[in-house]
Amino acid sequence: MSSAREWLDGLDVVELDSEKLRTLAHPTRSRIVSSLRLEGPATSSILASRLATNSGQTSYHLRALADVGLVVEDADRGTARERWWKAAQRGHSWSEPTDEADPEDRHAADWLLRHYHRLYTQWVSEWFEQRQEWSPEWRHAAVNGDSFMLSTPELLEEFNAELNDLQQRYQDLGNELDPDDPDVSRVTFIRHAFPSEHVRP
Repeated sequence: MSSAREWLDGLDVVELDSEKLRTLAHPTRSRIVSSLRLEGPATSSILASRLATNSGQTSYHLRALADVGLVVEDADRGTARERWWKAAQRGHSWSEPTDEADPEDRHAADWLLRHYHRLYTQWVSEWFEQRQEWSPEWRHAAVNGDSFMLSTPELLEEFNAELNDLQQRYQDLGNELDPDDPDVSRVTFIRHAFPSEHVRP
């Protein structure tokens, strides 16, 4: 059985360099990359429909993303008249720019963080609004909460590495499920871990 998102099979997670970081720090480009990873390869017209924009805009931004290697042409689908595009990686990460880094890099990283935070907030709000439409089993399995712990930067990195491994194991198990099974759904997993002196209210 093929995976739920077979177009990502064999792809790695890319560490964003300065060029990729600056290119991705744009609302349409970020959405294009997300759509190609989540929904699969597409033409500029298909992406325009997915993102409620026009194909001229998606074509322009696809070329910018291709120039830095975040998307590539899908030669297996493309024709002389129609260019198909796919994600070049299954995900991305980046290191927080240092205080000495180029201001443009710091600005791009800040924009991306805030952009993703807005998306996370939107997704969680949508779940709260729609959760009664889901079965009791899904509502019981879903989780919302927080926790506090004492740590050091080294311990937090170790914790996150183990959590990444655990998530990947369950993601691999999920990829073996039949996406057409009515009991199967895409699940959004969001996490934040940051130093804080806040106390539980």
